[in-house]
Amino acid sequence: MGNKRIDLPQGTLDLLILKTITREPLHGWGIAKRIHVLSGEVLSVGQGSLYPALHRLEQQGWITAEWKDSELGRSAKFYALTREGRKQLDRELKAWDRLSSAVQLLIESA
Repeated sequence: MGNKRIDLPQGTLDLLILKTITREPLHGWGIAKRIHVLSGEVLSVGQGSLYPALHRLEQQGWITAEWKDSELGRSAKFYALTREGRKQLDRELKAWDRLSSAVQLLIESA
């Protein structure tokens, strides 16, 4: 798709992070890489927005962080979803569905 960068709407990054770590805990670089790969290399999350978002989600109690050895043999902070984080992910997915459906309706009728 070329190098066209898409800016994420406010709040979307939180949804993507929560969704990305549902399967397994990941470190920051792993989260960014998975978002990039699973989006067909369209979405790219920089450290300047990723780490503040991870910190915010941790403060909300939606994710936990634990230092572990990474696949590179170095210690890294791995982020995992909490029970409250799963509930929040559910809420955010429902809100996203409503928003994207409304936008689609508007586009089709305009």
